[in-house]
This record gives sequence, C-alpha cells and structure tokens, in this order.
Amino acid sequence: MPVDARQSALIRESFGKLRDRLRPASVFFYEALFGRAPELRAMFRDDLAGQGMKFMTTLGIAIENIEKPEDLGGKFADLGKFHAVIGVKAEHFAPMGEALIDTLREELGAEFDAEVEAAWRAAYAELAGRIIRRGEIT
Repeated sequence: MPVDARQSALIRESFGKLRDRLRPASVFFYEALFGRAPELRAMFRDDLAGQGMKFMTTLGIAIENIEKPEDLGGKFADLGKFHAVIGVKAEHFAPMGEALIDTLREELGAEFDAEVEAAWRAAYAELAGRIIRRGEIT
C-alpha cells in the first residue's frame, strides 16, 4: 500500500534530519544488516562507506519521489535486475528493512517515534516490493 501524505511528510522530515549524518548512518546500516544477516556480507564490496553512500543516495531519490513512485519505474527495474544478478533474493529485503529501521532509530533517537517508524515501514515495504517486482527477484 502506498504511503499517505502524512507519512510522506514524516519520512521527508526525518530523512532531512539525517542528511548531515549520512556517512555514519550508512556505515551503521551495514553493520546492522550484517549483524542480522551475516551471510549477506559476501555480496558487498569492502568499501562499505562508499556502498552505504550509494544506498543513502538511492534512498534519497526514492524519498524525493515518494508520492509518485511510478516515475521511478525504470530505476526500480534497474536496481532489481542488478540485485538479482548478484544473488539477492526477495527474502533478503526483510533484514535490509530492519537494518534501515535500526539505523533510523539510532540516528534520530526520540524523534523516531511510533508514527515515524510506521511511515518508514510502509515506505520501505512499497519500495522493496517495487524493486522485487520490477527486477523479477525471486
């Protein structure tokens, strides 16, 4: 289910607060991911800071288009197909989503309340679903 206008606003606002801390947040994200799913580590290059910044940049693009995700159809397809080629499976998106939530909670502290968390969970589910479908990830 797509996010509503209130959720979009919460996501944009919270991501805006994170913008000054994207590098440490991106490193924390991968630490959280590999803590949850260590078997995924082999899929990633050694430069996790660089990889993390790519992830955060892509996340930022998705957030900019959160109310019109259909505009990113090609981007979702490209992301999905690339991830399928490197061996990412649909079930790998769950620990990634939880690592994102862990990262947001860590970086935003008390500002990451239940309403903000619900908005991010809805947005991530929508984004991951589109990448999986468009990339034909199994």
